[in-house]
Amino acid sequence: MSRSPILLTLAIFAVALVAVPAAFAKGRVVRIQGVCSQQSTSKLKLSAEDRRIEVEFEVDQNKNGVPWRVTLSRNGKAVTSFTATTRAPSGSFEVRRVIAGRLGTDRITAVAKRASGETCTAHSSARNAKSASAAPAADNAADDNGNDVGDDHGHHSGGHA
Repeated sequence: MSRSPILLTLAIFAVALVAVPAAFAKGRVVRIQGVCSQQSTSKLKLSAEDRRIEVEFEVDQNKNGVPWRVTLSRNGKAVTSFTATTRAPSGSFEVRRVIAGRLGTDRITAVAKRASGETCTAHSSARNAKSASAAPAADNAADDNGNDVGDDHGHHSGGHA
């Protein structure tokens, strides 16, 4: 075997050794289908983020411009509360926060309520959490103290996964 293919093989192997651990660095992702009291749908996605929990919550109502009061809780204690408004094109909102805690240890609950009385809820627990592979993180976050770290203020932040 000539020297060139050996060097190429070693280079590919070296890149693989670096890339594989980086792909698993975020850890697992937990996806939870929420429950809504009327026709809307909701879902919650939790993932490890720098020894904290990345919380992504989406409500799809299929109607634009509707405000929802959203509360995120950890272990029964409210962590943050804010208003999110559904937006075009899908009549949904998606929010992302990074909160203190450990994925798999802390129970995370997301609740969205609108003026009409509809409520959407999703929470992590052993019976409704389904692990999946890690997904790319969104660009918006706030910490437990409400400090803005690129928050979308409840506005839709892109496509639906």
